[in-house]
Amino acid sequence: MTRQVPLYQAKAEFFRMLGHPVRIRVLELLQSGPVSVRDLLSEIEIEPSNLSQQLAVLRRSGIVVSIREGSTVSYALAGGDVAELLRAARRILTELLSGQTELLAELRQADRDPGRPAGPLPTALVPSPSPRPAPAVRGH
Repeated sequence: MTRQVPLYQAKAEFFRMLGHPVRIRVLELLQSGPVSVRDLLSEIEIEPSNLSQQLAVLRRSGIVVSIREGSTVSYALAGGDVAELLRAARRILTELLSGQTELLAELRQADRDPGRPAGPLPTALVPSPSPRPAPAVRGH
């Protein structure tokens, strides 16, 4: 009897598959429609063998499909959900980075005016209270 993979593990494997900059760049380029391998190579500027490996990973996962027209091979997204995922990632990154920009501006202001207290730290940057050290155990 084969055991089902838990959903959280399947999601982790999916995101791991996406976890390569070349694969993300390929997916971004494919959002506007099919792109030939030649155009992908010129846009990404990597070795053909490396692009081929990354395209194979995406193809095996089912996230892209290859289209052959004569001697030209192009790739396209298998569905629109991938484009939506990339848009969601951009929105999340924009939020995260805008918070960092605000913090950076506050830090720069504090450098210019050391007497002025800086604003509150984002929760993620506030150090948690350190635990009390365990009492020493005496050996016999």
